[in-house]
Amino acid sequence: MDLLARLAAVVGEKSVLADPDEMISYMQEPRGLFYGGALAVVRPTTVVQISRVLALCNESGTGVVPQGGNTGLVGGQTPDDARRQIVLSLSRLDHIRDVDPVSDVMTVDAGVTLARAQAAAESVDRYFPLSLASEGSCTIGGNLATNAGGVHVIAYGSARDLALGVEAVLADGRVLSALSKLRKDNTGYDLTRLMIGSEGTLGVITAATLKLFPRPRARVTVFVGLADPGRALELLNFCKSRMGGALQAFELLPRIGVELVLKHGDLARDPFPHVYPWYALVEFAAMEEEGLRDAVVDMLSQAAAKHLLGGGAIADSLAHAADFWRLRELLSEAQKREGASIKHDVSVAPKDVPAFIEEASRLVTARFPGARPVAFGHMGDGNIHFNISQPVGADRAAFLALWDEVGDIVHGVVEKFGGSISAEHGIGQLKRDLLRRVKDPTALEAMRAIKAALDPKGILNPGKLL
Repeated sequence: MDLLARLAAVVGEKSVLADPDEMISYMQEPRGLFYGGALAVVRPTTVVQISRVLALCNESGTGVVPQGGNTGLVGGQTPDDARRQIVLSLSRLDHIRDVDPVSDVMTVDAGVTLARAQAAAESVDRYFPLSLASEGSCTIGGNLATNAGGVHVIAYGSARDLALGVEAVLADGRVLSALSKLRKDNTGYDLTRLMIGSEGTLGVITAATLKLFPRPRARVTVFVGLADPGRALELLNFCKSRMGGALQAFELLPRIGVELVLKHGDLARDPFPHVYPWYALVEFAAMEEEGLRDAVVDMLSQAAAKHLLGGGAIADSLAHAADFWRLRELLSEAQKREGASIKHDVSVAPKDVPAFIEEASRLVTARFPGARPVAFGHMGDGNIHFNISQPVGADRAAFLALWDEVGDIVHGVVEKFGGSISAEHGIGQLKRDLLRRVKDPTALEAMRAIKAALDPKGILNPGKLL
C-alpha cells in the first residue's frame, strides 16, 4: 500500500487532498514570495491521527510541513517544489478544551484561531492579550510555533510568555504531553519553551494551555502627532513613568504610512487636521471603570507642555478607537497595493530605535534613490517593521530583485546596534541563510544537536530555520 493510501486509512479519504487544484491555497504564503508543491495535504481532526500520520511519514522518510492559518510571512509553512512533502494542516484540530477562570488558564487545540481564543477568554470575563492583525485567521499553533509578538508585548510579553504548557507530537509519532495549569513547576528542562518558536522543526504543537488575565474595564486609545522618532521615545518613557502598567501598546507610524492607508484603505480622513512627520498610537487600560481617561488627559497635557508631542486625539468611542487601529493594521496591505515592498522584521533596544531608523533610512535611500522607507511597529519593545516601498513608477520585478542587497544594508545596521534579524515573524525559508551568518556558532551547534536528537531523519519542516 502506498503512502497516500495509508494516510487515507488514518484520516479518511476526504481528508487527503492530492489534486493540485484542491491544494493550491496551501501552497503559497501571503506575500507570494514562496510557492511550492506537495505530495498531498493531510487534514487530521485528532491528536491520535496526527501521531499516526507522523509515524508513517517518519517510517517512509517523507517531509512534513505543519500549517495553521497560513498567515506566516517567512515561508515557514510552505513546502518546497519537489512534491515529495506533505502539508499537515492543523485547521480542523480546533476545539476549546477547557476554560478555567479560577486558575486563569485555558486549554485550546492548535487549530483554534486567535480570535476564537480571545472570545473564549472574554466569555468567562477574562482577557487573552495576544493581538495580531491576522487574528481572525492565524491559529494558536502557528502563533506558538513562531513565538508571535503583536501589539501588546510591552505589557504582556510574546507568545512564549503567554503559554504554560504545550502538547506536541514528535517526529516518530510519540506525543509529548506537557500541558499544565501550573505556574510553578521546577522539574527539569522547559520543553514547552523549547517547542515554542521552533517553527515546527522539533515537533507539531497540537494544543496549549494559555495564561488568562483580568479583563480591563476601561480602555483609552490615543493618536498623537510627533516631530520625529526621538520624540516618540521620550513620549514612550514619559507614558511608562506616569501610567505604569496601564500602558498596553505604543505603536510608531510614519506620515508616509498614514498616507498610504488613506490612499488605499477604507479610511477617508486624517485623524486630525494638522500633518505631522510621525505618529504614535497609544493604548491604555485599567481595571477601574472611572478615572483612566482623566489620567490620560492629564498625562498628555504634561507631555505637550514638555513639547513631546504636537496635536493629538483621544478616541471617544469604540468605533473611533477602531479607526485609529485600522491606520496601523492596514499599513502592510496599503503598501502591497502601492507596489513592491522589501520588508524587514527586526528589533533593537527601544533606546536605539530612533538612531536605527535614521541610519537605515539614510543608507538605503543613498544607495537606491527614490526608495521610500516605511518604518513602523512596536516601539515599546523595539520591534520595527522596516519596509521599503518601490520608487514611484519603478518596475516591480526589478525592485524586488534588490531584496538581498537592501537586506544587507538594513541587517548591517541591525547588527551594529546589537539587534535581531527576526523580531516576531521567525526564520522560515526567508532568513535561513542569514541566520547562519549572524547566529553565534555555538548556539547553532546546540540547535542542530537538539534537532538531530528529536528528529533524526529530518522529516519535520525540512529546509526551514536550520
